[in-house]
Amino acid sequence: MINNMDNSINMVKSNHAESTSVNKPRNIYKLEIVWRNVAMFILLHLVAVYGLYISVFYVSINMIYYLTAVNFLCGLGILAGAHRLWAHRSYKARLPLKIFLAILQTASIQNDIYEWARDHRLHHKHSDTDADPHNSRRGFFFSHVGWLLCRKHPEVKEKGKTVDMSDLWADPLIRFQRRFYIPLTIIIRLTLFTYLPMRWFNVSYLDGLAINMMGLVVNLNHTWLVNSAAHIYGYKPYDNTINPKENRAVVYMALGEGYHNYHHTFPYDYSASEYGWADGFNPATAFIDLCYKLGLAYDLKKPTKETIEQR
Repeated sequence: MINNMDNSINMVKSNHAESTSVNKPRNIYKLEIVWRNVAMFILLHLVAVYGLYISVFYVSINMIYYLTAVNFLCGLGILAGAHRLWAHRSYKARLPLKIFLAILQTASIQNDIYEWARDHRLHHKHSDTDADPHNSRRGFFFSHVGWLLCRKHPEVKEKGKTVDMSDLWADPLIRFQRRFYIPLTIIIRLTLFTYLPMRWFNVSYLDGLAINMMGLVVNLNHTWLVNSAAHIYGYKPYDNTINPKENRAVVYMALGEGYHNYHHTFPYDYSASEYGWADGFNPATAFIDLCYKLGLAYDLKKPTKETIEQR
């Protein structure tokens, strides 16, 4: 009888422990701001404002042309390179084109190609959830830049481990850029892109750096709008069950990346839109088409018209 009583007591304790474990509340995610990043972005934008002041009042119109060209090229490094080539594998590129795009992507200072593509693949796999690095359901500011100012949500870290990146890691160019990313950004963006304004427009190093940072800030914000505005404002003609939207303003500011409802419906399309560059503003697509004609790009992927109409 004593043994039976002991067994009964142990069973009660066991059941109580299980009940406590089940009813125990999960750890609530607590936002943790990275103040170093906050200070860095504030300083960057302040320097950019000074760069804008210099450009408007002390430099010729040629400076605007220069910055427009630089931003266009850096945009191609992100859109035609990190996004459509490496993150989505929507087309293939010969080595000279890959090197060219890798240089431009480095100059954009948006993390190395490997990390950029990993975050983007995770974004598509778990779009607008806690596992999305720039979850738009947390508001415009968070999805625009706030996600870079705080620690990643635990779900982002956990789900990020499940993203297959073996194809990129097998590429020696990607590994090289990732290993030497910091010195490469210093050489390309902070040195070369600062020296050129000094040389061409006869400005001091500090003024050249400020003008350079102004161009960088414009380029960054145009890219961030795809994560924020194109997930919050617009219309959804292809799939109304998802958050991404078609946003005409983002189309023009992000060189053709605002066809976002389409892109999330058909992420493997090299054009990131239903239409080519001739039927819609899409300079990144025009660049890829040009490279295709030159033999630098091949195996361009696109859904059939029937597939799109069925969807």
